[in-house]
Amino acid sequence: MTQSELIKKITSIIGKPKVLELSRILKEQQFALRDLIDITFQQDKAVAFRAVWILENVFLSDPEIYLDDLHYMISRFGEVKHPGCQRHYAKIIMHITDAKASKSLQLKLKEINFEPVVEQLFDWMINPRAKVAVKIFAAYALFNLKDLFP
Repeated sequence: MTQSELIKKITSIIGKPKVLELSRILKEQQFALRDLIDITFQQDKAVAFRAVWILENVFLSDPEIYLDDLHYMISRFGEVKHPGCQRHYAKIIMHITDAKASKSLQLKLKEINFEPVVEQLFDWMINPRAKVAVKIFAAYALFNLKDLFP
């Protein structure tokens, strides 16, 4: 599946079963995670939201596969503007920074500057217009990062 084919598939409304199916297909086809990340920044909020929902499912199902793409995902974190996308990105950060994350993931995260992520998470926490789910995932992620940033 190409990037444009995926965009076409998620232009119309899709539910959880379709998201899970597309996630499975993309994983099987070794769809480039960077291309999926790029789709999450589409101008069309609905397409961006559906793409990040798929990203969450693909990435969190086996983060080990995508360690080489982690830096790219984190480098784009500050660009997340759509509230639905903020929720999923904050949830991804919450999971990858969890103490139960794999050792290889924890080692990879040590190579990445998380200061901009921490700043963005705090911005979402204090933004009165941020959705509650965004604030919750941001709070958990910040808790996970508390030892790295006093």
